[in-house]
Amino acid sequence: MKAMTFPPTPAAEANDRPDSKLKTSKNRVQFDLAPRSMDRLNVLKLKTEAASYAEVVKNALRLYEALIEETESGKQFFVQDRNGAMSPYRLFL
Repeated sequence: MKAMTFPPTPAAEANDRPDSKLKTSKNRVQFDLAPRSMDRLNVLKLKTEAASYAEVVKNALRLYEALIEETESGKQFFVQDRNGAMSPYRLFL
């Protein structure tokens, strides 16, 4: 009996490579930051051990979105000091 072989499809060839990843569409964003804002971005990158500025910005967007959603649903945020006193944290919304 003779085995039938089919030529690989381009997608199959791409998936066979160990370095292949699913391609997602991306948008490039460029913006200018004041020196103080750039300092803040650098500090956040170091404190969070982020691999890139993009990672810092993406995490900030996720947090900001979550805070807005919770606030829109009527929830409040509180901060607690070292003595245990609680006070409302006012978001700039």
